[in-house]
Amino acid sequence: MGTAWAVVLVVGLAAAWIPGSAEAQTPGDVFRKVTPSVVVIRAKGSEVTVGGQTRFNETGSGVLISNDGKIMTAAHVVHSMNEITVEFLGGESMPARVVASEVAADLSLIQIDRVPTTARVAKMANSDTVRVGDPVYIVGAPYGLSYSLSAGLISARWAPNTVYKTMPMAEFFQTDATINTGNSGGPMFNAAGDVIGIVSHNISKSGGSEGLGFVVTMKTAQELLLAKKSFWGGLEGQFLTDDLADMLNVPNNMSGYLVKSVAKGSPGDEAGLRGGTRLVTIDGQQIVLGGDIILSVEGVAATNAANMMKVRDHLATLKSGQEIKATVLRAGRVIELTGKAP
Repeated sequence: MGTAWAVVLVVGLAAAWIPGSAEAQTPGDVFRKVTPSVVVIRAKGSEVTVGGQTRFNETGSGVLISNDGKIMTAAHVVHSMNEITVEFLGGESMPARVVASEVAADLSLIQIDRVPTTARVAKMANSDTVRVGDPVYIVGAPYGLSYSLSAGLISARWAPNTVYKTMPMAEFFQTDATINTGNSGGPMFNAAGDVIGIVSHNISKSGGSEGLGFVVTMKTAQELLLAKKSFWGGLEGQFLTDDLADMLNVPNNMSGYLVKSVAKGSPGDEAGLRGGTRLVTIDGQQIVLGGDIILSVEGVAATNAANMMKVRDHLATLKSGQEIKATVLRAGRVIELTGKAP
């Protein structure tokens, strides 16, 4: 009897450590399980430099999160790009478009029209259950090297508006898993192969990975991209300071949002908004001038992030085709533009 129980115990322990079992998956098991849900993102954009308007390419990563072709990624990879292509494991590529974006958390949602039969929708985990010290895996395209795996631990968790003032809406995981250029937007998985976050960036003095990577939690991603509709206008720019508004002769002591670039085919582009044309340095800061200055949208002054969040929330409630009115300053004249909700 004792021998029989011993055999059962040994068999049970052996089964618990079979690679690929739910109890103990190796890094390789996790990698092979999740790669069909990971995409490489290649985007094309344009920017103003000292030499004038130039084109540039951006490489990032993303993760398929729905059967109808929705993919989560980082906003800085796709937010103001003119052309976006996603590549699945096996090499099949297809165009994508932005459908929601939240720059204040470095998150975007892009859409493809058809999901390859070989692709797999990733399972999203409850990131609130993740603890410091948990093992994690990142799959992405560092320096364009597709489907590379890095492993590490959760080093810390940071509440919104504690790490980066430019991304106040993001709750971050800090990790020592290697993150390099091209990993941005890619998924971070737990030991079960479920997504717990979307890679944002790392802190580096050398330009490479130094074990200080930051990943937006899945809780933040689901709240901002899925729980509510996040309006994407396709604009990149900055709010004017009072001094800069005075230098640019903004009328009636008003201020506004200086448009740096407008993504081709975006709602902003279709409304007729114009991006900048010349890079200048003012008080040591490089600024792109020549673009429209948005004074108000739907009657709300475009003077600060709080006001624009109100505008974004309102625009997200509009039905496709409804008009959006904006007042802009262009070449010294105040004009009205009318766009449509996508």
